[in-house]
Amino acid sequence: MDAAEFRRRGKEMVDYVADYLENIEKRQVYPDVEPGYLRSLIPEEAPEEAESYEDVVKDIERVIMPGVTHWHSPYFYAYFPTAHSFPAMLADMLCGAIGCIGFSWAASPACTELETVMLDWLGKMLKLPEDFLAGTEGRGGGVIQGTASEATLIALLAARSKIVKLIQADHPDRSETDIISKLVAYSSDQAHSSVERAGLIGGVRMKKMPTDSKFSVRGAALQKVLEEDRAAGLIPFFFCATLGTTPSCAFDCITELGPICNAEKIWMHIDAAYAGSAFICPEFRPLLNGVEFADSFNFNPHKWLLVNFDCSAMWVKKRSDIIGAFKMEPLYLKHDHQESGNQSHWQIPLGRRFRSLKMWFVFRMYGLKGLQAYIRKHVGLAKEFETLVRADQRFEISADVVLGLVCFRFKGSNELNETLLKRINRARKIHLVPCQLAGKFVLRFAVCARTTESRHVQEAWSHISHLASELDASVTSITRRQGAPNTGP
Repeated sequence: MDAAEFRRRGKEMVDYVADYLENIEKRQVYPDVEPGYLRSLIPEEAPEEAESYEDVVKDIERVIMPGVTHWHSPYFYAYFPTAHSFPAMLADMLCGAIGCIGFSWAASPACTELETVMLDWLGKMLKLPEDFLAGTEGRGGGVIQGTASEATLIALLAARSKIVKLIQADHPDRSETDIISKLVAYSSDQAHSSVERAGLIGGVRMKKMPTDSKFSVRGAALQKVLEEDRAAGLIPFFFCATLGTTPSCAFDCITELGPICNAEKIWMHIDAAYAGSAFICPEFRPLLNGVEFADSFNFNPHKWLLVNFDCSAMWVKKRSDIIGAFKMEPLYLKHDHQESGNQSHWQIPLGRRFRSLKMWFVFRMYGLKGLQAYIRKHVGLAKEFETLVRADQRFEISADVVLGLVCFRFKGSNELNETLLKRINRARKIHLVPCQLAGKFVLRFAVCARTTESRHVQEAWSHISHLASELDASVTSITRRQGAPNTGP
């Protein structure tokens, strides 16, 4: 393919993408395939001779689309959103064209510097404390990670490195292995599984903290377990607070937890993967109060801020804590501007894409007001769905509706709700996933797609209500049959 053909094919692909997105709601939101469906549709080996572009494109609909879950359909309400916008897609195209591997300033000055500035832009949108901004002389700063899972792991490993160095400074005779064997980290029992995995990878024990009736970790609970663990000879060193938990979008009380972590010299990391985007709105910014006590903070613009995956924003108060844990500079990576920023020291991989281009395009083409309007629209749609649920006496709301997630259930047994969810997803008109709250099986309705409107929410509720009525009727029928007297001979 030469440049001339690329121009032609590129325009064709843009048309295909635009058509796909304009008509996405006409497609079945969840695929009707079985595991292994794809292997029989393509050859066992790569072709020896080149195939035509036309043949490749024909196979998109034949091979790929039948197995696609359409995350950007307005009938997709599962998990949490994954962000999506035309400006971000264009920026990704440019990123692919430039094709740099921005592991250092010398490897691509624009890649390094734009990322630093974009994280400062976003930090200011969130009204983060100055300590988290790089500016021109700041001690903190931001970096793009691939996911919130990576950010949590990076924070935990940096905290582990820091505490080991501090203890060895006072007790040079203590080995790193001995110290690590005593380390203990903490998170909410509602925290994402990636937090527990970070502890597993980091080789430290991870304790799950109990939550209150709002599914939030409170200060008194943390203080109690810290005292118990220190008395047992353990070394508390890391606490991961969650703002916007995956099951119910609950918020740990960081205004209570933060001062305790600071007093106990425990690294506090805040995981706000989903909810963080909402903090650009003044009415939701109080949910972030207490961030001033944190050592690191992370959320995913690729979830709810119109920046396509992957783009997970992470800030630290002291970048030397991160760099000190990961810095390695072999001769072949050294250059004349070593202190100008090597973001490879802030992450596990060496290479990194020019992801800040997506932020630059989106922030400029939407503006802060446009991004705020988008967040508010989704929250409004969630509130609309909550109102519909509350109006039906057969259902109940299972957790406070704060942002774009509604947790609800059919009044009755867990088995009844499991059956309802199976019927919803089997119909493939909408897609939901469950969670468990206080031992109850709960359905989650997350407003996800950029194109979701009120009519889609109304249609979704009508569908759920209809299936609930059918389920109710079948349960009633079975109950009557089981309770009916034996009229046989």
